[in-house]
Amino acid sequence: MNAVVKKIESRTSRAQNLLEEQVGNELNASQQYLACAVWFDQRDLPRLAAYFYRQSVRKRNHAMRVVQYMIDKNVAVEIPDVQAVRNVFSDPRELLALALEQERAVTEEVTTLSRALREESDHLGEQFMRWFLSEQVDEVAQMTTMLNITDRSQGNMFDLEDYLKRDPVGDNRYEATAPRTAGGKL
Repeated sequence: MNAVVKKIESRTSRAQNLLEEQVGNELNASQQYLACAVWFDQRDLPRLAAYFYRQSVRKRNHAMRVVQYMIDKNVAVEIPDVQAVRNVFSDPRELLALALEQERAVTEEVTTLSRALREESDHLGEQFMRWFLSEQVDEVAQMTTMLNITDRSQGNMFDLEDYLKRDPVGDNRYEATAPRTAGGKL
């Protein structure tokens, strides 16, 4: 039996390689957020734990959106290794500062990827990345707010827990316009 097999193209451009790198970046962020969630959960801060568990899933889904895009474009995908995560923190502020630093780094990565797609005149890829750019503006703003509230509360994490109860962040406002994920939304 001669079956027709879909031809998968090798990655041939800088942007295609950056897309694959972004899969790893998002998976690394997902794992770090999982470690943060567990840290808060072990300290009986349920709203902070829930926020970071959701963030872990969101970052994983970001990786899967990039994977799906590459699959749709018939570009070879290899899932990169995940780096070691940080599990030990001296206080909650240190953890939130790390999360803000991570969001800023992801924003730079997404910006670099968008720029590479534009330079290669990959208009479809550039359009695909617009959602990620909007999402990152929101992610940095949320994390900045949480860090500011932590500073104003002078380390009383119950103030941040109360804030999350009254004004939940991470509300999926961009979900309706999000690119689809590989394997469906899991």
